[in-house]
Parts: sequence; structure tokens; C-alpha cells
Amino acid sequence: MWFKNLQIYRLPAGWKPSPEALETQLGRNRFNPCGPMDPQTKGWLPPTDEPALAHAQGPYLLLSLAVEHKLLPSSVVNQTAQERAEELAVQQGYPVGRKQLKELRERVRDELMPRAFTRRRRTSVWIDTAGGWLVVDASNASKAEEVLEMLGKSLDEFPLTRLNTAMSPVAAMTDWLAGGDAPGAFTIDRDCELKSPVEEKAAVRYVRHTLEGDDVRQHIAAGKLPTRLALTWNDRISLILTEKLEVKRVAFLDVVKEEAEKQAENAAEQFEADLALMSGEFSRLLPAIVEALGGEQPLQ
Repeated sequence: MWFKNLQIYRLPAGWKPSPEALETQLGRNRFNPCGPMDPQTKGWLPPTDEPALAHAQGPYLLLSLAVEHKLLPSSVVNQTAQERAEELAVQQGYPVGRKQLKELRERVRDELMPRAFTRRRRTSVWIDTAGGWLVVDASNASKAEEVLEMLGKSLDEFPLTRLNTAMSPVAAMTDWLAGGDAPGAFTIDRDCELKSPVEEKAAVRYVRHTLEGDDVRQHIAAGKLPTRLALTWNDRISLILTEKLEVKRVAFLDVVKEEAEKQAENAAEQFEADLALMSGEFSRLLPAIVEALGGEQPLQ
């Protein structure tokens, strides 16, 4: 349940449909497994064992988008179609044309689709209605956009914007590395990636390596810019901040998880305790990231 990647967006503070309205609107696109001829389906599933599609805990909401798709590689379709084309060529006495081959591929795909294996994945969404935050647990923007598209399709009102800060992450991370320190409750860890913005995009990666040496500053002086930087916030969460204002490799340190474990006696209570701890940490971490990047700046 603990999020590992954060794609961060903004909602107007106080935006919160009623539970009944939210359930009805999400229910328009409730998840259904792939039918025999469906290459892919997507929709909302309850994030817990309870039937509600939106799990509420105080001002926080947890949603879960399920995507299921058939595993039917084009190489299998092409190979089977080619074998049938060769047989057909012998029967009719002349080679199969382009149009015939296309029709064969479509026929083969329709025949194999009902027998194809399926793969299902889930993407979680955390919403802080009081603070106006929406976070998608996705490793890249395209997976997050998939979720946002379904939210826009499901909800009557969805006034979402991308988070925009006064300083770009690249500029801020450059300052932190050059000065050897991060602001506020952040500390610089031992992973970093520096890239040249010109020529062949030359890159230098540091993994579990101290970043306080002169070599890092020399790379920056030579024009390389940080695109990823490992940080720890408040001795409670470690993370990677990227040039795109994505937060990756989020890890809640032992002190946080131990607090959650003390509050639970069974699996259901553990889930609620985990969600409460994660929500509380995120509600403080996200404003701290914004502050470290010079504050929030509305999109023009």
C-alpha cells in the first residue's frame, strides 16, 4: 500500500465530492475483466476489501485503477498468418497479395484473442482534499496520464493542474550540490545523475557514493546538470527527485513503519494505520518539496 513513486498534481483545496456522488461517478467506469474479444479493459476497483470504489479516511481518499490486457504478441500473429499464407499460396497457385495477408492477420488475431493470457495491473491514487493534492503512484507520466484520463472521464468536475514551482528541480538541485547542502529538513544522500545538455548528452552517475567531493562541483562547473538526486526528508522518507519534478524510489524509513505497526492488531487495522501514517507524511512532505523549490507558481 505504501506508494513508491509520486506523480504530483494540484486540486483546489476543499474540492471533495460527496461520498455518494463520488461512488456513482466512479461506478460509471467500474472495472470489468477482458471479454473474449477485448484486447484491453480498464476501470475502477475498490482499493480495499470493502465494496466502496473510493476509500475515505478523514480528508484523504484512496482510489485504484485496474488495467487488464491480453498478451498476444504481434510476432505470434504474424508467424501464424505467414504459415497460412504459404498454404493458401499453394492452394490457389499464386502468392498471397498484401490485402489478403492483412485479412489473414486480422482473422488470426480474432481466432487467438479469446485464448490469450491476460495481465492485470493496478495504479493507486491518493488525494488530500484539504491540502489540494493528488498523487499517482506511477513510475512515469504516461501511466499517470492513463489514470487522469479515467478520472476526467468518470468525474463530473475534475479541476486538476500540474504542480509548478518557482525554481525548476534542475536549478534547485544544482544549487544544493554546489553548496553541499539541501534546504529545510532535506539532506543529500549518495545517488545522483548529472547530464550535459549539449553534444552527446554525456552523463555521470553516482551510486552509493559521497556527493560532497570536488568532482561533483567540477562536473557542474563544466556544464553538467543534475537530473536525479537522492534525498532524505526529516529522517523519515528517502526519495529520488528528478528533473521533471517526479519523486521516485520513495522509501518510508523504519521509524515510520514501526509507528504504524504499533497501532494495528489485524490486517484491516494495519491497512488503516499504514494509510494514516502515509497520508500524514505526504501532507507534510509535499509542501516541503514545494518550499525547497522556491514556492508554488501558478501556471501561466
